Amino acid sequence: MEKQMHHSDFQLNGQSFSSVDELLNYSQQLNPSIFNFLTDWFSSDDYIVVQTSGSTGKPKPIQLKKEYMKNSAKATGEFFNLKKGTTALLCLSTDYIAGKMMLVRALTLGWELDVVEVDSNPLSQIDKVYDFSAMVPMQLQNSLADLHKVRKLIVGGGVVSNELINKIQDVKTEVFATYGMTETITHIAVKKLNNFTITPVFYEVLPNVTIYKDQRNCLLIEAPKVSDELIVTNDVVELISDTQFEWLGRFDNVINSGGVKLYPEKIEEKLSKIISERFFVAGIPDGVLGEKLILVVEGITSGEVEKSLSVLEGLSKYEKPKAIYFVESFIETETKKIQRKKTLDLISF
Repeated sequence: MEKQMHHSDFQLNGQSFSSVDELLNYSQQLNPSIFNFLTDWFSSDDYIVVQTSGSTGKPKPIQLKKEYMKNSAKATGEFFNLKKGTTALLCLSTDYIAGKMMLVRALTLGWELDVVEVDSNPLSQIDKVYDFSAMVPMQLQNSLADLHKVRKLIVGGGVVSNELINKIQDVKTEVFATYGMTETITHIAVKKLNNFTITPVFYEVLPNVTIYKDQRNCLLIEAPKVSDELIVTNDVVELISDTQFEWLGRFDNVINSGGVKLYPEKIEEKLSKIISERFFVAGIPDGVLGEKLILVVEGITSGEVEKSLSVLEGLSKYEKPKAIYFVESFIETETKKIQRKKTLDLISF
């Protein structure tokens, strides 16, 4: 395979490039991670090796076809109507797929991409307005005062809390949660988080994606433009239509308590209204119920959580934690996702 040329309108930090070598020379001075990725991107291989995130298992290297990465970029451009000349901000690490795909979108679609240091508050030093960017929830939380500097924003790499969703309702920026994984070359579906015209809002799949459920009620993804195989997930969903679904939680996190199936992520969505610290719920073995629901909170050791739980409406009797545990610091992946099982190992039950 010959070196792929980038789109003629592509710019990086305001610079245009007449050749791949010119771009590589520039990126070498800019950022080692970007240089390494672009070197791989323009190599003769027809694939890129990337690491999975490790949030639900051990991180592993997988091969992604460059053709499929381009197809993913085109699908995002089509869905969000982001044509050549789009101004975009890269504020994620290019060591991981989300950051790599910002580069691929810019290269493929002819965007004008600016790169800033990976920071928890990436917009604080920015003095221009961008059409598009991607962040993790922590960056969104810290960028609320400057969010007007981005017109459309996708947020991935973690759940956006109800508290944070409430804070973005009055901003003009269109904010979307993404659904996807490394194997699907980032997102295959998005859900609007603010500026609603209709409610409730569900995940909407991108072009050329078909969705099904298996016998476990887990999502199956057929996306021939980005994957050769049917992708079997462990995400329990409710299919709303051929193109929409509601995410209920991870199959491997489902708690069977006295014969009632509890979805931790849905319970956490309700609890996020009253708990500002990081937390999660889980099931532990119980002689009577089989599994009992517990709440694990990071940092706090006071009775405030118990008080809040007593007044929270919207929880069924099954969804109320039977015990609360406090952990000084959660165990995380390199991309700051909570490793639930490893964190539970820190607790003496």
